[in-house]
Amino acid sequence: MKDRVTEGIEDPIEERQRMRELLSQETRHLILQLILGHPAHLVSVAEFEYMIPKNKAAILDHLETLQEAEILEVYVHEPNASTRDLPSKFWGPTERGVEILYEHKFLRGVPVARAIYEKTRKSERVLRHENAPRPALPVAVIEALDFDEPEIDASDARK
Repeated sequence: MKDRVTEGIEDPIEERQRMRELLSQETRHLILQLILGHPAHLVSVAEFEYMIPKNKAAILDHLETLQEAEILEVYVHEPNASTRDLPSKFWGPTERGVEILYEHKFLRGVPVARAIYEKTRKSERVLRHENAPRPALPVAVIEALDFDEPEIDASDARK
């Protein structure tokens, strides 16, 4: 029998294990890597469909699972709602989501995820979605995901 300190509060070890299982599922892992690699960290469903080899229903199911876990949220850019061929809904991390991703060492891979994303060939539609105006992420999320690449001093490069 498990001992609970307080009813309704999960054991931290159980919670960590639950999150590890949630994050390690292949499709959810790919979703998170795509979000971390995306220049805006906000991804449309069409971008997910193009980059992840799963059908739209499966992707949406996993996105909803991550939303229920408070890792991701739908961010809406209302001006795009009336514009043909531009998405208005984007999936991105929440403040809690960034904390969880940091705790599970996902954020260490942001520079690699960005490099992979940049090198991936994209269709015209996906490029249109990638360049579409987006809503702003919460400041804490932006700051957590801001990994500036180190600048190389020209004198260091010659050595």
